Amino acid sequence: MTRCPNCLVVVSNRLPVVVDRDESGWRIRRGSGGLVTAMAPILRDRGGIWIGWSGTTAEGDLSGALEEAGRRSGYDLRAIPLTPSEERNFYLGFSNEIIWPLFHDLLDRCNMDPAYWETYQTVNRKFAGAILEHTRDGDTIWVHDYHLMSAAQEVRSVRASRRLAFFLHIPFPCPDIFQKLPWREQVLRDLLHYDLIGFQTQRDRINFVQCLRTLLGDVTIRGKGRVIAAEHEGHQTRMGVFPISIDYRYFSQRAGTGEVADIAWRIHENIPERQIILGVDRLDYTKGIPLRLEAFRNALIRYPDLHGKVTLIQVVVPSREDIPEYQALKIEIESLVGEINGRFTVSGWVPIHYVFRGLDTAELLAYYRTAEIAVITPLRDGMNLVAKEYCASSLEETGVLILSEFAGAAAQLRHGAILVNPFDVNAVGDAIHDAFVMPHEERRKRMRKLRRGIRKHDIFWWVDSFLRAAVARDLDDYPPVEPGF
Repeated sequence: MTRCPNCLVVVSNRLPVVVDRDESGWRIRRGSGGLVTAMAPILRDRGGIWIGWSGTTAEGDLSGALEEAGRRSGYDLRAIPLTPSEERNFYLGFSNEIIWPLFHDLLDRCNMDPAYWETYQTVNRKFAGAILEHTRDGDTIWVHDYHLMSAAQEVRSVRASRRLAFFLHIPFPCPDIFQKLPWREQVLRDLLHYDLIGFQTQRDRINFVQCLRTLLGDVTIRGKGRVIAAEHEGHQTRMGVFPISIDYRYFSQRAGTGEVADIAWRIHENIPERQIILGVDRLDYTKGIPLRLEAFRNALIRYPDLHGKVTLIQVVVPSREDIPEYQALKIEIESLVGEINGRFTVSGWVPIHYVFRGLDTAELLAYYRTAEIAVITPLRDGMNLVAKEYCASSLEETGVLILSEFAGAAAQLRHGAILVNPFDVNAVGDAIHDAFVMPHEERRKRMRKLRRGIRKHDIFWWVDSFLRAAVARDLDDYPPVEPGF
C-alpha cells in the first residue's frame, strides 16, 4: 500500500484484528470495541498505519496475511511480535497485575514483581522501534493506553522528533495511590516525553498534575482550561480532557431495526408485566458486580412492592477465566445469584436472570432497548461506554440510568442519570426503587437530555477534538471546548 504523507499512525497494545491459525494457515478477521469503531474509518478515509501486537505468540510469518487484511481495511497493519515470556510479564504481569489494579485504586490486588517492569521496558522499546521504522517526521502518532506509557521515552532516546500523542483510557490515580508504584518517577518522566496526553476526565488530569508536583520537583505547570501544559527538562507536554464516546448514530439506528425489535419482543414476552433492570459487565473485579447484587437484595428486603414487579438481568461477559482471581469472582457472583433467587423466588417470578456469555450485537441492543432501568455501578472506571450505549439504544426514551459516581461517564451524564456510590448498598437499593417508581414524564426528560448530549459528543467528536489538540502548536492554538453535557 502506498504510504501517505503526514500519516495518522495509531499505536495500541493490540492490532484491530483477531488472528487465528488453522491447518490452512492464518485467518484474520476484524476486531471489535470502541477504539476500532472510532479509528478504523478515520484511517481508511485519510490513509494511515496501525501498529500493535497480533495477539498471538505462535511462530510463523504473518506479513502476507496482514498485508491482505490491510488492503481490505484501507490502511496498513504492522505487527509487533511478542514471546510467551513477554506476553506473560508485560501484558498479564505489569499491565494487568500492577497498572490495572493500581490505577483503579485496588492496591491490594497488585503484584509488584520487578521482572514485570524490566519486560515492560523491553516491550515498549519494541514498540518504539516499530514507530521509528514505520513513521516519519510530520506524521501524527497516537499511542493508546497504559500498556505503552514508556514508548515515547524510547523514541526520544534516539533524538527522533516525531509528534507523539498519548491517550489514557483508564483512570489516573491520586498521589497517595500512585506513589506506591516502585517505578513511579520513571513512569511520570516517560509520560512527559509525549507532546500531548489525553485523559478521560478532569479528575484524572488533576490527579496526574498532583503526582507531577508531588514526585517530580522540576516540573512547571502553566495554563488553565481544557488543555494545559507541563514543562520538564526543556520539553513541553500538553495535557487535555477528552472523554471518549460511542458511535451514537450506529447504536440508535441499529436498535431500531426489525431484527432487534423481534429479539426485544421475545425478551419481554418471557418477562411480562415487569420492569427489567439490566446490568452488562465484563467479568472483572472493578465492575462492582457482587456489590450490585447485594444492593438488589437490599432493595428487595426493604421495598416489598418490587416483588414480582422487577427482574434483574445480569449479563457477565467471560474474561480471563484462567486466572484464579477471576475464577473466584465468578464463583462469588454465582453464589450470590443463587442465594437471592433462593430467598425471593416464588411461583411465576425469579428475581435474577443470570447470563454468563458474550452477546452478539443484536441481542445486546435488544436488552438495552427493553430494559426500563440500567444499573451500571463500577467501583472505578475510565469511562464506561455501556452507559452511553444504553442511552443511545433507548429509543422510547423511558429508560432510567443508575450510574456509579466513580465511572468517568458520570462527569458527562450527571444531569440525567441517578448517580450512586457503589459501595453504599442502601443508597443503590434506594436508587433502584426510585427508578422503579419514577413517573414517565421525568424518565423521558432525563433520557432525552442524556441522548442529546451523547449524540452531540459522539466518538467522532472525540477523535476530532483530540487530533486538533495533537497538531496544535501551543495552548492558544486550541479552542476551549466544554466536554460536559
